[in-house]
Amino acid sequence: MSAGLLTQRYWRITSGWLALLLVLSSASSAAWAAGFDIVSASTQLEGEVYRLNAQIEYRFSQAPLEALKNGVPLTIELEMEVRRRRAWMWDETVYALAQRFRLEYHTLSRQYLVTNLNSGERRGFQSQSSALHVMGEISDFPFLDKGLLVPNQRYEGALRARLDVDALPTPLRLFAYISDDWRLVSEWHTWRL
Repeated sequence: MSAGLLTQRYWRITSGWLALLLVLSSASSAAWAAGFDIVSASTQLEGEVYRLNAQIEYRFSQAPLEALKNGVPLTIELEMEVRRRRAWMWDETVYALAQRFRLEYHTLSRQYLVTNLNSGERRGFQSQSSALHVMGEISDFPFLDKGLLVPNQRYEGALRARLDVDALPTPLRLFAYISDDWRLVSEWHTWRL
């Protein structure tokens, strides 16, 4: 083979590998961008009740968004805990609560519906970003009664958001269990009570 043919073959193979790496890196950066984040969370004592204020950012991967557009409701669960801090042992969870929201898209009305599954309250939005913004703003939520805490102990609040895969329709649920696109969960965000 001549040197010219070898050079052409080398550049063809190299450009193929570069194209593959470019596709993989763009796919991994898209997957990296998906996820849930607790931006902030804190409680304030008002009277005898601790009230939670939090901001959550929801970034869905493509698969759940396509399912939503095709009529599959998505359920988001906010897991809330109060933990007693202990020096020589694991922290003890003294209180746990789950707040659940269902996000739906109605193609006829072109509206996104957010339903608080705990209270039954339902609201409609013209855009997905508006619906996610409202779901992500927790304001003055009655988190915990002060009487449940033992005086002179150290406590912390904890909050985590996750996509509830178990609430999906069965055929989709089986696929979601094995796909990273559906594993949308935030880290635990903790703060001192």
